[in-house]
Amino acid sequence: MNTLEWIAAALGVANIALLVRRSVWNFPFGLVMVSLYAFVFWEARLYGEAGLQLFYIGAQGWGWWLWLRAGGPDDAVPVRWLDPLSRAVWIAATAALSLNLGWIMHRFTDATLPYADSAITGASIAAQILLGLRRVENWVLWIVIDLASIAVYLVKGLHATAGLYVLFLVLSVMGLREWVQAAQGRTR
Repeated sequence: MNTLEWIAAALGVANIALLVRRSVWNFPFGLVMVSLYAFVFWEARLYGEAGLQLFYIGAQGWGWWLWLRAGGPDDAVPVRWLDPLSRAVWIAATAALSLNLGWIMHRFTDATLPYADSAITGASIAAQILLGLRRVENWVLWIVIDLASIAVYLVKGLHATAGLYVLFLVLSVMGLREWVQAAQGRTR
């Protein structure tokens, strides 16, 4: 197991645990985690996910800024649901992005598992944006992403990362439950 992978995985645990609690302090852990994972995924020839980490660096900064404006550094930020039309648009755009990215990686790179990699990448972009916007649906996407990622990482021999995504899956289910309650006004 790669030491860099283990460090990134540990930072990921802290990041997601803080996200579940709707704490703005998740972002510093997330920034370092995604920076390290860019190297881990590039080495594994998961180019979509390596590039995704570069997107995450910007998204982490943007999310941090949005969350600070929404609730302050020590407040649990408010959350809400997408309306049905917005949800349909997000699904269509995510599918289009994923399929096109998969075709590009299949056609022009030596990527392993290009369509699985691109599906995870496309859905992760959507989930990260929805997370920054504090929409409950981000957790539904993360649950699907976590399940797919576990399979891909096991195939690629990234066992620490697969283990991290098992934990992410558990935390994503907890996050969904917590954010649903918050959206319904049952938690602070």
